[in-house]
Amino acid sequence: MSTTIPLWLPISYTLFLLILVPVYWKHYGPANFLWFSDVALFSVGIVLWTESRLLLSMMAVGVLGLELVWCVDYFGRLISGKQLLGLSDYMFHRDKSLFLRGLSLFHVFLPAIVIWLLIKWGYEVTAIYWQTALAWVVLPLTYFLTPPHENINWVFGLGDKPQRKIPPKVYFILALLFFPVAIYLPSHLLLVWLFT
Repeated sequence: MSTTIPLWLPISYTLFLLILVPVYWKHYGPANFLWFSDVALFSVGIVLWTESRLLLSMMAVGVLGLELVWCVDYFGRLISGKQLLGLSDYMFHRDKSLFLRGLSLFHVFLPAIVIWLLIKWGYEVTAIYWQTALAWVVLPLTYFLTPPHENINWVFGLGDKPQRKIPPKVYFILALLFFPVAIYLPSHLLLVWLFT
């Protein structure tokens, strides 16, 4: 690496995780950590200590686009008062404490850190293969270990609720293909263009 990360950043990030993990565990349960955004949250923590360009690039190709869409959805609703996509809808549920919702603002600083490090280090082009392999581990775990009504990583349907139009196993196989083809490949091409 041509530049190192200032020590305050991994320390602050780690302290944040030490607060977030027990709170999320209590309120959402351990299955919540299978969300790709949570996987990215922990992975970027590892990146900040190890300076792994490959792991950074995996999170960029796998999650950066979705995180930016979440930010647009959140700030769009914050400014306009109208629901846009619904990705950040839970941030406006008054039954959740401001502290709990505040922890979810990691969706704002996570993409900022990833982009900053991509500018510093560049993008590792093999990341798309490693991220696909990671997804093909996380998605089956999500499908077999979590209840359908939670619909983590949309393995049971797009959006909040499980879909009912096609058999669940067929939908799951399509989801295994959807992430690499519809999310990772376009992200990869854009990252190659911008950061290599």
